[in-house]
Amino acid sequence: MLRSLDIRDMLIIDRLELEFQPGLNVLTGETGAGKSILLDSLGFVLGWRGRADLVRSGAAQGEVTAVFDLPKGHDAEEVLAELGMDTDDGELILRRVNTADGRKTAWVNDRRVSGDVLRRLSEVLVELHGQHDDRGLLNPRGHRVLLDTFGGLEPQLAKTRRLWKELAAARKALAAAEAEQAALKDEEEFLRHAVGEFDALAPEPGEEAKLDAERRLMQSAEKIAADVAKAHQAISYDGGEGMLSDALKWLEGAAEKADGRLDNAIEALGRALNELAEAQSDVEDCIEALRFNPHELEAVEERLFAIRGLARKHNVLADDLPALADDLRSKLAALDSGAGDIAALDKAVAEVEAAYDAAAGRLSAARTKAASELDTLMARELAPLKMERAVFSTEITEGEPGAEGRDAVAFTVATNPGAPSGPLGKIASGGELSRFLLALKVCLTRDQSGVTMIFDEIDRGVGGATADAVGRRLKSLAEEGQVLVVTHSPQVAALGGHHWRVAKRVENGVTLSEVIPLDDAARVDELARMLSGDTISEAAREAARSLLAG
Repeated sequence: MLRSLDIRDMLIIDRLELEFQPGLNVLTGETGAGKSILLDSLGFVLGWRGRADLVRSGAAQGEVTAVFDLPKGHDAEEVLAELGMDTDDGELILRRVNTADGRKTAWVNDRRVSGDVLRRLSEVLVELHGQHDDRGLLNPRGHRVLLDTFGGLEPQLAKTRRLWKELAAARKALAAAEAEQAALKDEEEFLRHAVGEFDALAPEPGEEAKLDAERRLMQSAEKIAADVAKAHQAISYDGGEGMLSDALKWLEGAAEKADGRLDNAIEALGRALNELAEAQSDVEDCIEALRFNPHELEAVEERLFAIRGLARKHNVLADDLPALADDLRSKLAALDSGAGDIAALDKAVAEVEAAYDAAAGRLSAARTKAASELDTLMARELAPLKMERAVFSTEITEGEPGAEGRDAVAFTVATNPGAPSGPLGKIASGGELSRFLLALKVCLTRDQSGVTMIFDEIDRGVGGATADAVGRRLKSLAEEGQVLVVTHSPQVAALGGHHWRVAKRVENGVTLSEVIPLDDAARVDELARMLSGDTISEAAREAARSLLAG
């Protein structure tokens, strides 16, 4: 329940504090007095999108604070729990500030929050309704959502949405596989030829560099072979090793009498013999490597040129050929196994499609049942509103399948027996539309406990007994919670349990709006004004007293 509303420096309100009560709260006043400003201010603190120029002229900022009393288990507790907040004392305080330059800041129980949080809370705190409803009552595109909410069909709807998402994914996978298979089919001849070439050549990573080195060595072998052979002859057979060995032997024989003077020379000659032996071995290895068959050079060059030619053909580096071969083999394997994969994906699509059709069918049946229940409730609601001859009907037709099922839902009305039915907003007159919308709002929100319902001139276009019927339905609705009504109808205003008058005053040349709580005497005068105009006669007062007594 909305307990209080504090408004500061918003439009033509400088400072206003309102204390609301359970039951039917009525706001009246002349046109332009500022009733809509109250709703704009409430919408602002609830995060609704509205007019941007809310700050009072000359003020640095405007501010609105709304205090709600929450019964235990109110739906707002779930939203607060997600924010890590609670309301042990059952009090919820929303505050929002709008600076003159357009910046907006909001708090919930003194904790900074975003506008989205306010909007989520507003969905479970307040229902705003007017003749020109902005929540989808007149827009057929929103009727399916309203029917689903009325029927509590969220579980079936969630399953249908999930299956539609799965179906879309399965169809996408099948289409992608079919497109890939078609593309591979177009290049099948190339793939088989290319894979055959790779299999025949079987290039390995690093093979090009290895072959190139072998080729260069073979090409230079003839030029260096003679010099290497001469070097080997010199160090192995022309006395070099023998002379060093003899010298070492002679020195070792004389070392005992040299008092150590030959030790370094002996060690150096030993090292020289070891280095000479290592040189002999390396030269022999080189001689062995330089021995080759001319046919080997031809074979190396042939393979090297083949690898390089294949790399040029596919416009890749030679070392990338093995990876490219693997990729081409994978594509060829995908082509060969594609028919089986597509068959499996096609089967998956059929299975999900069948599950979706079944879920959509159950959802349609549930909607049909909910529509029948809604039509019955509407008939009951319209009778006390002096529209017992009108017929409200929820029409369900088959539409395009989608995440919400395959139903198109539209609310239609016929205002008189035998009259053609049509869309709610086109068939009903202004007064009839007000009553249709009131009845529909009552039916659609019958299970929403703890929600403050606000009706903005819902009685526009009706008067007399019809306005009285509207007021009595609002009063009955308010017995279950809290209802705020902005009205120009004295019949409706007289049924309110609490009454405020919105008026304008001029202060220092500035027009300001004020809201005045009315006692019994003031209510008589206000109702008399609503009945007769600015000049209040005693007869009008008597009529007002009669309304209040009724």
